[in-house]
Amino acid sequence: MSAERALTAFAGFMVLLSVALTVWVHPGFVWFTVFIGANLFQQSFTGFCPATIVMRKLFGLKTEAEIARGQ
Repeated sequence: MSAERALTAFAGFMVLLSVALTVWVHPGFVWFTVFIGANLFQQSFTGFCPATIVMRKLFGLKTEAEIARGQ
C-alpha cells in the first residue's frame, strides 16, 4: 500500500470515528472532525501532512512515485 492510499484510508477512518464520538459521546467532538477536515484541506495545497510522515517512518510505506520508480 502506498503512503497516499494509507493516508486516505486513515483520514476516512478518523472522520468516521470523530462523527461516531460526536453522536454517542459528546457534541464537542465535532471539533475533531473540523480539525481533520482543515488538515486535509491544507494538505491538498501544501502537500504536507504529519500523519504521512509518521506512517512512512513507522510502517516503511513508500509514495506512489517511489513505487513506480522501483525504489
